[in-house]
Amino acid sequence: MTVETLGFQTEVKQLLHLMIHSLYSNREIFLRELISNAADACDKLRFESIHNDALMSDGGDFKIHIGYDKEAKTITVRDNGIGMNREEAITHLGTIAKSGTREFFSNLTGDQQKDASLIGQFGVGFYSSFIVADKVTVRTRRAGEEVNQGVEWISEGGGDFTIDMIERAERGTEIILHLRDGQEDLLSGWKLKSIIRKYSDHIVQPIVMNKEEWKDDKNVVTDEDETVNQASALWAKPKNDISEEDYKAFYKHVGHDYDDPLAWTHARVEGKTEYTQLLYLPGRAPFDLWDRNAKHGIKLYVRRVFIMDDAEQLMPTYLRFVRGIVDSADLPLNVSREILQESSDVEAIRKGCTGKVLGLLADMAENDKEKYTKFWGEFGRVLKEGAGEDFANKDKIAALLRFASTQTDTKDETVSLADYISRMKPEQEKIYYVTAETFNAAKNSPHLEVFRKKGIEVLLLSDRVDEWVASHLTEFEGKPLLSVAKGGLDLGKLEDETEKKAQESVAGEFKELTEKIAKSLAERVKEVRVTHRLTDSPACLVSDEHDMSGNLSRILKASGQKAPEMKPILEINPGHPVVMRMKHEERKFDEWAAVLFDQALLAEGGQLDDPATFVKRINDLMLTMSLGG
Repeated sequence: MTVETLGFQTEVKQLLHLMIHSLYSNREIFLRELISNAADACDKLRFESIHNDALMSDGGDFKIHIGYDKEAKTITVRDNGIGMNREEAITHLGTIAKSGTREFFSNLTGDQQKDASLIGQFGVGFYSSFIVADKVTVRTRRAGEEVNQGVEWISEGGGDFTIDMIERAERGTEIILHLRDGQEDLLSGWKLKSIIRKYSDHIVQPIVMNKEEWKDDKNVVTDEDETVNQASALWAKPKNDISEEDYKAFYKHVGHDYDDPLAWTHARVEGKTEYTQLLYLPGRAPFDLWDRNAKHGIKLYVRRVFIMDDAEQLMPTYLRFVRGIVDSADLPLNVSREILQESSDVEAIRKGCTGKVLGLLADMAENDKEKYTKFWGEFGRVLKEGAGEDFANKDKIAALLRFASTQTDTKDETVSLADYISRMKPEQEKIYYVTAETFNAAKNSPHLEVFRKKGIEVLLLSDRVDEWVASHLTEFEGKPLLSVAKGGLDLGKLEDETEKKAQESVAGEFKELTEKIAKSLAERVKEVRVTHRLTDSPACLVSDEHDMSGNLSRILKASGQKAPEMKPILEINPGHPVVMRMKHEERKFDEWAAVLFDQALLAEGGQLDDPATFVKRINDLMLTMSLGG
């Protein structure tokens, strides 16, 4: 096959441009990224060879070799891992197959320093080569392929790359970086070793370099290899022998992240099922956080032998942001995903890992509120999914949830359910909440008027997942959760008998009006009744107790799903001038009723089917009032 020139994916072109022109805050990470990729390649071959031992015909002594050539100004990273065929080289080196890519580029600001940091957070892996190199050559052959099925990939970081089929005796991948001017200080054994020990000391595979000796006052590179890193499983060491920097460095490898982790937990579990867990909470949400089908971040080892990447069976979906490893002493080495799904040992590991993460979060929420606030800002909406997915841990999850409330000024200021209960009025029996599509819509909901008048706190739920939470989390610490926009409002002991009797009396006085409005609106409402929720607004819409809320219905429709048609209940405020006028109004009554309904719909975030008619009615009524009609 002749040399073929192909174009990069558009996103890769943008990324390479930033790599080349940004003032990257830490250029040394290129080596960490390439070594991490090489280690992954070795791990993947080890796993595939469990089912196909022919892949290891070249030997199973895995290692990663780092070399440099001062005259040629090159650094070479070579592994004997899984390697790539032609199609894989094009896919892995020419495209970014990662959800959230578009969001990543939309966040770029044009500020070189800020954008450089963002690049690191994206986890660019191989593309970090272009921080220090103006040309990159990749030679690779996939394990099991013939020697003439090697691939050579070359790019100078522009808009395209070339690819060719070559003879290659060794399996695995060799990456040759042709350094830019000004990067010559990297062409030093001492410099490269210091970078490796700083960032990659924890890599399980030996990282080797040619040994250097002083002869005749010259530094001579010999043919003898020496191992630079410790080449041992960090998680298998006693915790007292692992420094905080060691933990952080290992996270950056296993999490493919640029930033430090927020927190971690490391434990050896003994008993019927024995395993070691080292689990991390990232400091920042990945770009594919909302892709529930994205691979999870837990690597599975069996007796320190890598088995599989992203073992989703080891962590529930609502904890998909957790990164780390689990090393089991009990699972068979030839474990498959099917075995994982059926194994009681895996179920015990999953339960134990889930408990550890929730315990870590509970400790953080109690003892480091600033750090927990940061966690919540990044991952809170995902954790909320657990309220409906993990019945066994529902109470633990509920205690970790945070919501805005009528006692906070912004969405970012949140309270726990325990905080809410501690501030409840002595006679208050329920936890009240309102759902809406935005924070401002929730904060300004007319349903809150009576609660503000009585000084009762209401939780403001404006995340889309909150409707899911509310449908599954029906009580907390014996206090039922109640929507202020569903069913008949029951304030219980918060209202005295005098208030209740007054409400019944007013409802009787306005019975004729409510019946008249109901007749006018016909099929648009299930019922019209007098309300005591409102103090300032003329009307509001309420869902019946067992009906789907209007907010949930709108969310489903907006996402293309079918939602059952539910007629709302219109509640009118008998003390409002508009309602009082309607009680004696004969002319244009239908227009008044329609405007009352449409205003209530808009106030709760709904959309009008016919905005033009609404505007016309408003204009007609304004003209009538101005003429004294």
